Amino acid sequence: MFAALDPVIHAPKRLAAMAILAASEWADFAFLRDRLDISDSDLSKQMKALAEAGYIKPLKLGTGRGGSTWYRITPSGRRAFEAHLDALRALVEQAPLASGAPDGR
Repeated sequence: MFAALDPVIHAPKRLAAMAILAASEWADFAFLRDRLDISDSDLSKQMKALAEAGYIKPLKLGTGRGGSTWYRITPSGRRAFEAHLDALRALVEQAPLASGAPDGR
């Protein structure tokens, strides 16, 4: 049941970043940082994990203080994200309902 969940995407911050990127053509570092409400170093760490998995593509424009980094989801990232969402939906839909009260009534 859990095997279909992607451990790279499943982390909440990376899942949120992938959701934003799946709905956008490109998103810049500051936009993602502000939307996810995380520090620069934390966002860098999360985006590095996604880039190493081949799920996103970073694009660095300029250098130094005037530079910016933009991200987009890759085709394999989109497939992985959609498969992860399907696995989450299946997990929720197949969850067994508990029966009875805890005291046996």
